[in-house]
Amino acid sequence: MSCCGSARTHEGNSRSAPTGGTLQPFPISHQPTSHPGINPFLEKSSFHPPSISSPPPVHALSQFGGTHSPPPPSSTTHGSLAPSPPPQSPQMNMFHGSSSADLSNSMSPLRRPSPSYPAAGNPNLLSTYRPSIAIPAPSVATTDEGKMSVSIDFGTTFSGVAYGSSRIAAGKVQQILHWPGAMETFRKVPTCLLYDERGQVLAWGLEAKNANPVPGTIKCEWFKLFLEPHALRDQNTVDPRLPPLPPGKKPIHLIVDFLYCMWEYAKEQITREIGAVADLDSADVWLTVPAAWDARGCELMREAAITAGLVQSVGARDRDWRDRLHIITEPEAAAVHCAHLTDLHKLKPSQIFMICDAGGGTVDLAVYQILGQLATLEIAEMCARSGANCGSLFLDLRFRELVRTLLADHPAHLDAASLAYFMHSFSETEKITYRGDVDDGSMFNFTCFNVEDPHDPQVGLFNGELSIPGNLLRREVFDPVVNQALELIEEQMKKVNQRIDALLLVGGFSGSTYLFKRVQERFGGRVKVIARPSDADTATGRGAAQYGLARRPLVSSVVAPRSYMMKVKLPAEPEDFMKRPAYVSQNNAGVSICENRLQYLVAKGAILRKGQKIKTKFCKYSQTPHDRVFVATMYTSDADKIMRYTDEGETLELCKWTVDIGSLPSFQENASMPTQNGFYTDFELGLELDGAEVRGILLYEEREWGRVVFDMLS
Repeated sequence: MSCCGSARTHEGNSRSAPTGGTLQPFPISHQPTSHPGINPFLEKSSFHPPSISSPPPVHALSQFGGTHSPPPPSSTTHGSLAPSPPPQSPQMNMFHGSSSADLSNSMSPLRRPSPSYPAAGNPNLLSTYRPSIAIPAPSVATTDEGKMSVSIDFGTTFSGVAYGSSRIAAGKVQQILHWPGAMETFRKVPTCLLYDERGQVLAWGLEAKNANPVPGTIKCEWFKLFLEPHALRDQNTVDPRLPPLPPGKKPIHLIVDFLYCMWEYAKEQITREIGAVADLDSADVWLTVPAAWDARGCELMREAAITAGLVQSVGARDRDWRDRLHIITEPEAAAVHCAHLTDLHKLKPSQIFMICDAGGGTVDLAVYQILGQLATLEIAEMCARSGANCGSLFLDLRFRELVRTLLADHPAHLDAASLAYFMHSFSETEKITYRGDVDDGSMFNFTCFNVEDPHDPQVGLFNGELSIPGNLLRREVFDPVVNQALELIEEQMKKVNQRIDALLLVGGFSGSTYLFKRVQERFGGRVKVIARPSDADTATGRGAAQYGLARRPLVSSVVAPRSYMMKVKLPAEPEDFMKRPAYVSQNNAGVSICENRLQYLVAKGAILRKGQKIKTKFCKYSQTPHDRVFVATMYTSDADKIMRYTDEGETLELCKWTVDIGSLPSFQENASMPTQNGFYTDFELGLELDGAEVRGILLYEEREWGRVVFDMLS
């Protein structure tokens, strides 16, 4: 199985796929619309790798839309059709009653061959990238005992690395605190890159952030925001205040470059800190993503991380090496960390707490209930996660716009160096310590970078300083951003409709005195405990590493934040003749069929246990033994209502899911005795939700015959 360029397969040769029919499931009443595709600046293109060393071996790239040769029966792989053991836990069907699907054409009055779809053959987004570093081939780890768990908290403004092992520091999570370009310790480093005019990396992190402007160099920051949902769907929605990209570079290339630089340094530093050779090439790596991200952004992050070398094959037997990269949402990771801090909030089993992860780019919210004691900690998600772009970065952007407005008639203070100097002063002082209305009568002074034009009282220039009244800062800079964060919290509370025992603020923005004060003022009467841990800025990274060390799902259930459905054909009903007569046609048997119907696989708001398979029955008609592949069009929607057709409501075409049923015993048995009228194959398609990822699964008689990661939950 594969899915439109975003699936990852571990084995199996690709060849052109024979076309087959589409899916026709059991009728479900009720609506979507088309959406613009991914914008051009994130499409495949060639570019130069960072000039750091020689290139390593690059993993084999999946080919999509083709028919995969069945692997040996003993292995179960993504994208291929190997059998696997039957599921051990009972499964829940999300639909009322059994759902049957028909893909077909035959003499049966309700069946006909479905039209074929073009196979999804887009090449891998990063197929031309070659990370430039030589990596020795280590041995394959033979046991999970003492296995390293490393988390990468890749943030919009700052990023960090945490790690742990049962054999290191009694299993406690450690952090990298020493970074290139600094004598002091820092829990995070700026997410910043410095390029030369040829597009080669000159510096990263602190060294890039602190570099003075030099002609021919380009400093790049905040590029993570290019992967947020609106930016991916429409390039015109990209915030025009974001710094320009280097010539020939796309946002995904910058993410690869930064992850590559950070990971190579992290491996060296972890080895130095633990005083031994760490088997980091076989470590589990946890990568955090915002809760508000959709499928496209998350899958691009996965591809970028793999291309950057965060995980790689360490031997011929290491077939599942991509599975060592785990995607986890930022509030989910932060919740795991906070749930361990019993001294902070005194939470007990059955109590409910909200995580407000206020970072540099996004504010993410999630609500959890504690189900077990600390020794057997388990938490369950109570409602769909949410988030928006209203992190502390937007205070910086609004402050820069305010300075530009005040000094519009004083261009000597508006060059790049001067603006950077103003923003640095704001970020290091007032952004954190600002208190709100109590500072309305105060003046906030910012030293000018240029000595020219030092005095103009009308705009606040006094002897080489820019003075800004506190009430102006509150109105133009702080309140628009803080108010948006408060509304997000309010909306999340309404979703729960239960008492919340604690509201825990994490992330760098949570250190803002004003934000914390406003949260206390607005929600203090409804929430008993409002707190932020002392290590709030690293809660996400530490929690992700803790999750990995647990070797079990600490978050036992998730709530689907959106619906997932497929485009199918169904026997036409009176409602179809009335609402969509253009979709109705007759099949070869003279039966009316309605196209462009939607079959829901998972409905928004469904509460699912991690790893639970949501199954729907289908059947495919095959004219010949070679007709073994079909392509299902997958859709997702944030709408609460159940939709009937693909052209109503707000829907997003997610991908084409290519499914090869050729390895199923029933297909092989029928194919060995072909008839003039063809034959039918019954099977099930399922979705498996696990935190951030959604997997498509092919099932037959309770056994798994293939799976593919084609989407991210958030």
